[in-house]
Amino acid sequence: MKKEILFLAVLATCLSSFGQTFEKTAQGGKFQTAQPTLNGEVIFYSPSIVRIVKYPSAEMPEKKSYPVIKTPEKVEISYKQNGNTVCMTSGKMTVTLDVVTGKVTYTDQKGETLLKEKVEGTNFIPRKDVNRDTFTVSQAFSLEPEEAIYGLGQRQSGAMNHRNQQIHLSNGNTNICIPYFTSEKGYGVYWDNPGISDFSDTPYATSFSSQVGLCSDYYFLYEDGTQDGVIACIRDLTGKATMFPLWTMGYWQCRERYKSPDELCGVLDKYRKLQIPLDGIVQDWQYWGCDSNWNAMKFVNPRYINKMDDKEALRYLPNGEDKNARYPKPRFKSPEEMVEYVHKNNAHLMISVWASFGPWTDQFKELDKMGALLKFETWPPKSGAHPYDPFNKDARDLYWRYLSHLHKMNIDAWWTDSTEPDHLNPKESDFDLMTADGSFRSVHNAFPLNHNRGIYEHQRAVSDDKRVFQMTRSGYLGQQHYGALSWSGDVVSSWDVLRQQIPAGLNYTLCGIPFWNTDLGGFFGWEYNNDCTNVAYQELHVRWFQWGCFMPLMRNHCSSPMMNEIDLFGKEGDWAYDAQKRIIELRYRLLPYIYSLDGAVVQEDGTMMRPLVMDFANDRKAILLDDEYMFGKNILVCPVTEPLYTKKIEGNKGVTTVPDVAKASAPVKVYLPKGTQWIDFWTNETVAGDQEIQRECPVDILPLYIKAGSILPLGPKVQYATEKKWDNLDICVYPGANGEFVLYEDEFDNYNYEKGMFSTIKFSWDDASRTLTISDRNGEFPKMLKRRNFRITLMQPGKQSAETIMVKADKKVAYSGKKLVVKL
Repeated sequence: MKKEILFLAVLATCLSSFGQTFEKTAQGGKFQTAQPTLNGEVIFYSPSIVRIVKYPSAEMPEKKSYPVIKTPEKVEISYKQNGNTVCMTSGKMTVTLDVVTGKVTYTDQKGETLLKEKVEGTNFIPRKDVNRDTFTVSQAFSLEPEEAIYGLGQRQSGAMNHRNQQIHLSNGNTNICIPYFTSEKGYGVYWDNPGISDFSDTPYATSFSSQVGLCSDYYFLYEDGTQDGVIACIRDLTGKATMFPLWTMGYWQCRERYKSPDELCGVLDKYRKLQIPLDGIVQDWQYWGCDSNWNAMKFVNPRYINKMDDKEALRYLPNGEDKNARYPKPRFKSPEEMVEYVHKNNAHLMISVWASFGPWTDQFKELDKMGALLKFETWPPKSGAHPYDPFNKDARDLYWRYLSHLHKMNIDAWWTDSTEPDHLNPKESDFDLMTADGSFRSVHNAFPLNHNRGIYEHQRAVSDDKRVFQMTRSGYLGQQHYGALSWSGDVVSSWDVLRQQIPAGLNYTLCGIPFWNTDLGGFFGWEYNNDCTNVAYQELHVRWFQWGCFMPLMRNHCSSPMMNEIDLFGKEGDWAYDAQKRIIELRYRLLPYIYSLDGAVVQEDGTMMRPLVMDFANDRKAILLDDEYMFGKNILVCPVTEPLYTKKIEGNKGVTTVPDVAKASAPVKVYLPKGTQWIDFWTNETVAGDQEIQRECPVDILPLYIKAGSILPLGPKVQYATEKKWDNLDICVYPGANGEFVLYEDEFDNYNYEKGMFSTIKFSWDDASRTLTISDRNGEFPKMLKRRNFRITLMQPGKQSAETIMVKADKKVAYSGKKLVVKL
C-alpha cells in the first residue's frame, strides 16, 4: 500500500507541470490537460472494456446511458509512467494516455497498436439546446489505411466495409443508426450519444460527432482479437441476448394486410391443406379501424367484431374501404375466436402495434394530458396521430396497460412497427420538442430501445411462461437484451435492393444484435406491377425466399395490393411454388441446428448470421465480400442476387429467357474462404478453399457449402416446429477436418432456461480415426428426452444430401445421456 501511495505521489508530481495532471483511481484515472484545458477519466469496466470520458467542465456531467447496464467491476490495473504518458494495463489491453494532449492509444498484449485517437481529436463547440447550454461534440481516431471496419447499424449502402463513408446517424425506415464500429483487428468502439449524430471516415480521420452533448463519451472493447470476443464484450456491457421460442424459428406468413379473421384463418387453413409447414401468421395494421383511431390496441374495425350492420361501428371502418361492400356471413364472430382458432391449428399470432396514437384513441387523450406526446406529423399522413414519449416512465406504463388487453387474449408476439418513429415533413423545430429526458434531438436514436425495453420489462413482470418476442422496425445497441429483433424496413422489391440487404443485416449483427430479418420478396412490389404472377417477380421472390431460410427469422411479407401466399404462385409442379415449398421444408429440417444456434447466442454470446470476418479474418478477400456469410459456424450461404432465367420488359412485364425455368441451370460465382475444405450441401462433393468457383444453380437451390468437420443435427419432416419430438435425429458428419457441435434443448417457450433448465449434448468428430464421440449430456429440464436415437451418416459423394431424412444411415445408436463413441 505504501508503494502505491509513493507511486501515485511521484506520478502526480511528474505530471502536474504546465497545468496537466493525472490522478490514479480505483478504475483507471482522472486527468486534466493544459492546452486547451480538458478534463477526463479513464474507467475500466472490465479487463476488456474501457470507457473514456472527456469534458470541458470542472466535473464530469451527469449523463444517462440507455444501452449500458454494466457497472464497473474490480479490475487489476498496472500503471507505468514514461515522461508525459501513463500506461494502464489490464489483462487484455494497454491504454496509454498522453496527459499533455489527452490523446489515448490502445495496444494489445503484444504491444501492437489497435487504435489511437487523433491529437486534439476531441472537440466541443458551444450550442444552445432548447433550455440548456450544451456542445456539439466530436471525437476523431486514426485508423490504418487499409483497415476494414463494420457495424454502424443497418445501412442501405450495399457495402460491408464502411471506410470512406459519410453517414448521418438518425434512425429512419430501412436505416438503423448505431454509433458503433468494429475493426477487422477485433476491437469495437461505441460512441455513447443517443442523439442525432454523424460518422465520418476520410483518409485523415475517422470520427463521431453529435449535435448535442455534454461530454465526449465512448467505450473501447477488446477481448482476444476476434469478432466473437468483441461481441461478447458488447453483450457484457449492454445485456445478454434473450432466448426466442422454438416456434419463431419456423416459417411466418404475413402480408399487408389480412382484413378479417376469416381471411387470416383461411390462409392458415390453406397452408395446412397444402401441407406447407407454418408456425407464425401476422395481423398487420387497421384491425383498430380508421386512421383517427390509429393503434387503439383493440379490435374496433367492424369487420373483426361482426358489426358491419352497425352504423355507429361503421365510422371506424378503415379509410377508403367501402362500407357497402358485401361480404359472406363471417365464420368467426370475434378476434378471440380467431386467436383460439390459430392456436388450435398449431400456429401462433403476431399483431401490429405502433409507437404512435390517433386522436380518437384513449391512449392519445391520456398521453396528451400527461404531456407525453411528441407533436410532429407521423404516419398515417394528416391523421392527427403523434408518437408517444418512451423516455417517460409513466407513458411506458400506460402503453403496457393498454397492450395488456391483447396479451390477455393470448396473442403471442408483438410487431412493434415504426419505432424510429416515422417522421413526416420534418421541421428543425420538431427536434426541439421535449421528452422526459431532454430534447428529441438529444435522445432520438434511443427511441426504439426504450420503447421495446418498456414492453419487455412489463411483460416479464406479468409472467415468465411465454417468452417475449418483438419484431421492431428500428433498433439500437443493446436491443438483444429485450426480446426484440429488427427487420430491414419497407424495402422495394428489386434485385439491387435484395443484394443491399445482405451487408445491411450482417453489419447489424456485428453490432452484437444477433436477430434480424428482411421482408422476403421485398415490401413494395411496384417494379413488378404488384403482381405475384409476374414471372420476373417470381424469380426474385424465390431467390429472396431461399435466402430467408438462413436468417434468424423466415418471414414472407409484402405490401398491398401485392399478395404473396405460396399457392398464388402456382400449384405443385410449378417451379415458383415448388421452390418455395422445398426451402420451407429445408428450414424445418434444420430446426435442431437453428435452435442450437439460438442457444449458443444466449449461453455463449454466439451469432447466427456470421459475416466472414468472424471466421476468416485472415482471408482478405473473404472479409471484403458483401454477398456471402456463415449461418452458424458450419454453413456458408451465398444468396443468388441476379436474375438467371427471367427479365423485365416494357411496362414492368416479366418474360422468361429460357425454354423451361424448371429445367434451366446457370452458374453462380461463389468464393470459398481459405483455411478449410468445403462440402457442397446438395452433392456432398468436397471442394478446396481459397478459390472462386462457378456453381450451377437451378431455380430451386442456392449455393450452400458445409465447412469440413461440421456436424449437423437435423430433424424430422413436420408441419409445425413442435409437431414431433426430436427423439430420432439425423446426425450428418462432413469429413475433412476435426470438428464439434453442441445440441441445445430446453422447454422451447418459457424462461426456465435462465434458471439452468436446459441441456447440451456435445458431438466431436476426429477425422483421422473417423470417430464420432457423443459426450455425456449436461443439464436437464422437465420432460427432457432421456432416451433417444441418433442416425449417424458420414456425408460423402454418392450419398443423398442431408436435405431430407436419410434413407440409409451409416450407424444408428441409442443414447441415454451417457458418452458414446461411434466408429464410421
